Amino acid sequence: MIRIATRSSPMAVAQAEGVAAALEALDPGIGAELVKVTTAGDRWMGDLAKLGGKGAFIKEIDYALLEGRADLAMHCLKDVPGDIPVTDGLAFACFLPREDLRDAVITRSGAPLAELPEGSIVGTSSVRRAAQLRVHHPHLRVEPLRGNVNTRLMRLDEGHFDVLIAAVAGMERVEQTDRITEILPLDVMCPPIGAGIVTLQCRSDNTELLELCARLNDAETTRHAEAERAMLHALQGHCNSPIAGYATTDATGRLNLHGKVFSRDGSQWLDSHHWGVAEDPQALGFFVGSDLLRQGARAIIDAIAH
Repeated sequence: MIRIATRSSPMAVAQAEGVAAALEALDPGIGAELVKVTTAGDRWMGDLAKLGGKGAFIKEIDYALLEGRADLAMHCLKDVPGDIPVTDGLAFACFLPREDLRDAVITRSGAPLAELPEGSIVGTSSVRRAAQLRVHHPHLRVEPLRGNVNTRLMRLDEGHFDVLIAAVAGMERVEQTDRITEILPLDVMCPPIGAGIVTLQCRSDNTELLELCARLNDAETTRHAEAERAMLHALQGHCNSPIAGYATTDATGRLNLHGKVFSRDGSQWLDSHHWGVAEDPQALGFFVGSDLLRQGARAIIDAIAH
């Protein structure tokens, strides 16, 4: 029996149930059960920076692994800090195939963002989303809104907000895709590092489980994750840094990495896009991160309070 630690939100539970089914399909002798953990990030509805920001959604899950209350941890990779090492004693066991990494717009009126009236209120606590909305849709007003997707949809329906921005993958997991008004292109809403990637972690000395999970690993997603996280590590951003980026593989097998850094108000933004070889995704990530630093990313990041 493999115990899988997961956040207790409906979206995370749906993801974990899929992981459990995938593990059980590998071998008829395998069983899996969920260990649901309500993290500090789930309990706190205020500014995540006041919790220390980074790792707010994963720390308690990692403790469950280290203390032996679980065998595997399931994380959305975007929640795993990229500028600090993985917790001592833990290791990435695999990266599952990447899901849709785009963001969706959900409006009460059914109108797309460009057609909403001046001053329409967008509910989001994501500094990345807020900065890009201010670049591309300055006629909108951004107000903080935390909570899982279903909670945010309820707040929208109650009339507290006119618009929500949510991950397409998240809307799919909670079976709410019929609510989507439009899907934003990546050049308008660049995703967070690790968007759409679910990763499994286990104790680094659990070689049997590492070998088992390796059978679920997606090689292309792994390369993308390593490139994106190397860029994030190079930038050394904090929890209030609007940093975005994503890797792709082109038809020739070359690795592409787009990286962006924004000021919180969207008045400044930097962009870098480079190619690299699939055999060394981290080198590409550090190169793009270094390019953004050469353009002035350090000053933008350090100017934001955290």
